[in-house]
Amino acid sequence: MNQKPRILVTNDDGIYAPGIYALYQVMKELGEAYVVAPDSERSAVGHAITLSDPLRVQEFEKNGAFFGWAVNGTPADCVKLAIKAILPSPPDLIVSGINQGSNTATNVIYSGTVSAATEGTIIGIPSIAFSLTTFKKIDFSTSAKIAKIIAEQVLEHGLPEGTLLNVNIPPVEFPEIKGIKVTRQGKTRFEESFEKRIDPMHRTYYWLGGTKLILDSEEDVDDVAIMNNYVSVTPLQYDMTDYKALEGLRKWRWKL
Repeated sequence: MNQKPRILVTNDDGIYAPGIYALYQVMKELGEAYVVAPDSERSAVGHAITLSDPLRVQEFEKNGAFFGWAVNGTPADCVKLAIKAILPSPPDLIVSGINQGSNTATNVIYSGTVSAATEGTIIGIPSIAFSLTTFKKIDFSTSAKIAKIIAEQVLEHGLPEGTLLNVNIPPVEFPEIKGIKVTRQGKTRFEESFEKRIDPMHRTYYWLGGTKLILDSEEDVDDVAIMNNYVSVTPLQYDMTDYKALEGLRKWRWKL
């Protein structure tokens, strides 16, 4: 590229999150980076967009300097708004993250991080979702280095139409990373539980918890690669058509 690429940085943990700051810092090394992100945490909102309420945008400062725009909406809202109303021109790349916690297997359905990248892909812009696979370790230095490496590759090669990259990074130091593995989306199931509690006003509420069960053991699965200290890179598509089922269903008697 003759000029610096324009990069949109967003997330679902909110503009205050340390992961988005780490991602922004390395994206600045690759090009002209812009931040448009939710004004508070919007984890697990999936691909929701705001229809009945106005979207409000505020300039956000960090360490006394302008950092980006905070939006009272979802990650998908942020991508739409950034491209159509805030940025001077469409970006060459969209990066979402760095999320705290994994976004693998069936979790991608719920993930606001992945949905932001999906929205960029729908619009036609190469997009990547980045997640650090832990809720305990807050050091994003290794995951930021990896994000830069993968973003460089996407800027160089592009992505197939309709495809985004979902990247999950093990919570280990950089020398402990065994490599980058292209993986498939695995199968998981949650053994969910709801803990019943009583608030100070004596009203009942429930808190969702549960245990993640990994149902795949093959080495080319996202969760398995991470457990073996590989960075997992999974190509995802938003076309959810079951093409294997099409022909069979077309043979059914669909007469009204």
